[in-house]
Amino acid sequence: MTTMTYALKQLSLYLLLLGGFGLALSSPLSRAGTVVHTTIDSQALQAPYPLTVYIPDQEPTQESPYPVIYLLHGSFGSENDWLANGNLKSTADRLMASGKIPPALIVMPGSQSWWLNGHNESAENAFFEDLIPYIEASYPTARTRAGRFVAGLSAGGYGATRFALKHPELFGAAAALSPATYVPLPPKNSSAHRHPAFLDADERFDEQLWQRSNYPALWDDYIAKNITVPFYINSGDHDEFNIAHHATALFTKLRDLQPDAAELRIVDGAHDWQVWEQTLPEVLIFLLTQHQ
Repeated sequence: MTTMTYALKQLSLYLLLLGGFGLALSSPLSRAGTVVHTTIDSQALQAPYPLTVYIPDQEPTQESPYPVIYLLHGSFGSENDWLANGNLKSTADRLMASGKIPPALIVMPGSQSWWLNGHNESAENAFFEDLIPYIEASYPTARTRAGRFVAGLSAGGYGATRFALKHPELFGAAAALSPATYVPLPPKNSSAHRHPAFLDADERFDEQLWQRSNYPALWDDYIAKNITVPFYINSGDHDEFNIAHHATALFTKLRDLQPDAAELRIVDGAHDWQVWEQTLPEVLIFLLTQHQ
């Protein structure tokens, strides 16, 4: 083989590899959504309301606006937790690029409360009166319950459960990851006992606020509305707050009422991001396949 022939073969191989690399870069698997960090004015909070929004790169159409997932953080968390600790962006990019879920807007609000009107802020009012109207006025999202979902971890799972049962007309499905839905009261090691949301003027845990806010107090009204919200519930089997027990109790209550619209997963793990990051793909698929 001459030097010239060898050089031409090497050049051909290089161009072939470069072409394949270019195809990989332009393939659907290389798509990446955009993350926006912002605040909105909140009348309920009388303060700025922080939120992080994941926007897919695929354009919506008038006939197919984005479904939207409201994804809630845990106790003493923030609107950045799911990105910083839960690998939200990479997971959403991968699932949307592979076609396992449709392009969707994922909204991660920040709250100083446990997603209720607590002693420190009106987080529930802010969510329904300020956040949802802002998102639906600012982004091309579905504005029906079939395209609107709520999910969260720990205290956010408590919040997602409350929101879905209290307003089943608004949500097409819900997911509660390691939900802090303790009945009748949180264990002493729960952060609820020291969270400003539940501390009265004397810095004592408000048991009455907990009991009138937790899901058993919402149950009869949920049944009366006769609107089924499919639920996904999970917990680590070594959760230090015994949430596997409480998650199973919530699931059992839902399964008895709506046997074909409740899912439970007890996975290997504790009350930590290993559980929530690993189960996030299944959560997103569960929620968004309800939309299809």
